[in-house]
Amino acid sequence: MEAPTTTRFPTLPAMIFLALLLFLRASSAAAIASDTLSTGGNITDGETLVSAGGSFTLGFFSPTGVPAKRYLGIWFTASPEAICWVANRDTALSNNTSGALVIGSTGILRLLDGSGQAAWSSNTTSPAPAAVAQLLDTGNLVVREQSSGSILWQSFDHPSNTLLAGMRLGKNPETGAEWSLTSWRAPNDPSPGDCRRVMDTKGLPDCVSSQGNVKKYRTGPWNGLWFSGVPEMASYSELFSNQVIVRADELAYIFNATAGAPFSRLVLSEVGVLQRLAWDPASRVWNTFAQAPRDVCDDYAMCGAFGLCNVNTASTLFCSCVVGFSPVNSAQWSMRESGGGCRRNVPLECGNGTTTDGFMVVKGVKLPDTDNTTVDMSATLDECRARCFANCSCVAYASADIRAGGSGCVMWMNYIVDVRYVDKGQDLYVRLAKSEFAKEKRMGVATIVLPILASLLALTAAVLYIIWICRLRGQRRSNNMQKKEILGYLNTSNELGDENLELPFVSFGDIITATNNFSEANMLGQGGFGKVYKGMLDENKEVAIKRLGQGSGQGAEEFRNEVVLIAKLQHRNLVRLLGCCIHGDEKLLIYEYLPNKSLDSFIFDAASKKVLDWPTRFKIIKGISRGLLYLHRDSRLTIIHRDLKPSNILLDADMSPKISDFGMARIFGGNQHEANTNRVVGTYGYMSPEYAMDGAFSVKSDTYSFGVILLEIISGLKISLTHITDFPNLLAYAWSLWKEGKAMNLVDSSLVGSCSPNEAFRCIRIGLLCVQDNPNSRPLMSSVVFMLENETIALSVPKQPVYFSQRYFEAQETGENTSSSMNNMSMTVLEAR
Repeated sequence: MEAPTTTRFPTLPAMIFLALLLFLRASSAAAIASDTLSTGGNITDGETLVSAGGSFTLGFFSPTGVPAKRYLGIWFTASPEAICWVANRDTALSNNTSGALVIGSTGILRLLDGSGQAAWSSNTTSPAPAAVAQLLDTGNLVVREQSSGSILWQSFDHPSNTLLAGMRLGKNPETGAEWSLTSWRAPNDPSPGDCRRVMDTKGLPDCVSSQGNVKKYRTGPWNGLWFSGVPEMASYSELFSNQVIVRADELAYIFNATAGAPFSRLVLSEVGVLQRLAWDPASRVWNTFAQAPRDVCDDYAMCGAFGLCNVNTASTLFCSCVVGFSPVNSAQWSMRESGGGCRRNVPLECGNGTTTDGFMVVKGVKLPDTDNTTVDMSATLDECRARCFANCSCVAYASADIRAGGSGCVMWMNYIVDVRYVDKGQDLYVRLAKSEFAKEKRMGVATIVLPILASLLALTAAVLYIIWICRLRGQRRSNNMQKKEILGYLNTSNELGDENLELPFVSFGDIITATNNFSEANMLGQGGFGKVYKGMLDENKEVAIKRLGQGSGQGAEEFRNEVVLIAKLQHRNLVRLLGCCIHGDEKLLIYEYLPNKSLDSFIFDAASKKVLDWPTRFKIIKGISRGLLYLHRDSRLTIIHRDLKPSNILLDADMSPKISDFGMARIFGGNQHEANTNRVVGTYGYMSPEYAMDGAFSVKSDTYSFGVILLEIISGLKISLTHITDFPNLLAYAWSLWKEGKAMNLVDSSLVGSCSPNEAFRCIRIGLLCVQDNPNSRPLMSSVVFMLENETIALSVPKQPVYFSQRYFEAQETGENTSSSMNNMSMTVLEAR
């Protein structure tokens, strides 16, 4: 027997509210301008305000996967998932159709739920009898007094997890009001999370990220031009202006976009990572422009007190002590537990009345945390030194402002912490006991001994000088001729132009000696443009010497490219060029020697591949991506490699990857994004479809090559996939497994036991995203790096890659102008000269 049903009638207050809501809905069209709410106006769920220029929208939304919860927010109109501000973060509306935003007669905004209760209020401190709410094209929702136009309240004063251009991060010292970012609790939960981004004002202005009450990252103090730990801010000054405002009522960081700059936002993620995202309207995707923290040295107090972090010294666990200090606990440091920091080798002698301390400069660093400092912006650096010298608690000092040669004084008391090397870093003067400067004493003794030694060696020196002069004249004549010949080569390249290179020119005779006259025993490998030999130059320095093919026009162009490009590029994931030589028809390049040779010698060899466990392969994948990101975005030039493949990825002693062979590379100008050529060069299988078939190339061409290499590293299989007959290549095989939900079957069987399933699956997905047919669908390398280093970021779904091998072979059958070399399967189509 069914229970009887009961009809419920709404209470009188609810009926009144519902009637009011129906009236408001009916009158909303007349009451609202497209971007404005007048007194008594409203928007209900399903209606929106749109800023005058159309950039931003205010309305109701539900997070992904949580349709029952409704929030009032502001989002970027072209990308509705980019929520920039949320009103009711703490109190979601449960009924998805009953919410309404109203502006009362006193100018206070209220968000009402289905029962008429306020889920959120603007709490305007100075109510006005006539006010309007307006969504500006900056993304700021403001409430203005209608007569004077003065702002009564604005959303920019109450940030969520996003900082837009014109917003402030800081505080009002007079009122205590603070403008800070607070992360979402989860990607689909806008309620306040554990991570915050604030302006630390205890010493110099410094932006700090924290989780709970624990500091996780700091930018370093503001030095007048940028935050000392973020020198790359200077590199995008043409797009965004950065400033720190210091006034009695405001101490804040603010950025503004310059004319023509892409729309940008700073977002604090749920795990405390701050990302600068830039909108690409052509591909309609958000590209990661920058992020913090960037690496292990950005972790707060990574090396403890008086520790110094260097991201390029993984072999020494990144951490060292400032000169004059040693680890507090050496055993812990050897176990990568360096947070205990360092202590002085010799106590300071300050205040004993007989001796004095001194200062040693540590160059190129992010300045330490300034919580324990005293600051005087009017003092000079010399005055700062004197003050620190007179205060026994002062352990270090530096200029507070680097503009105009440096000014201001910041002094650290008792300890320094969170110091790392950075590009364009500042000078930090650290206090040491006088005995630490004993080397200067020994130099004084040396001044007495040296004249005696000089007189004894005078006769020998005279003889050697005569011999040296004779040899020098010959060498100088040879080097000058060689330099002219090399510069002549460079100047004949219309693409590269003239470059002032500071690169050693090595004599051909020294190379003959170093390689034992190009002995077969010294040969490391052979490629399409010549052979590579191991050699030993002066001071027992091992090098790799590439001998380009004699009389090869292609070899000459490769020589020009590599000398100009690699000599100008400096990155830990790019091979270093140490010198060059031209001798008649001989053209030679001298590189750093990498003992583990190339990536292909490991991943495609049944025995050697076992050396590469999953952590090592994942490190290699990330290293290659960082090297490409440097080429595409972070170097002085924008460079497309065009021949990225495993044999061009070299491995150093720590199995860190270094991209090599820039002979096919092309330079893009400042506003150039893609180019076409009739001379298609590269290696079949790693070339993108648009490049192989149409000659069109861009940074996305390298992204495609990276995707192929990524899938090869994971699977241990070559792109040609000759031993699996059911599929034309590795991409087809990988896509088939992905489509069937068996992507993990692609993972190399030798990785059993060391593989992280989540990381491997994520890498497979990123690889498939990189090899999509449409270049606009492929991610930029900045996004790839970010996706590899942030497991919590959701990835888009890849589209089926095109298998242009069939198109290529059809072109061969129709007699199109293509030629294929069997050497490394390199394909070259020569243009007329």
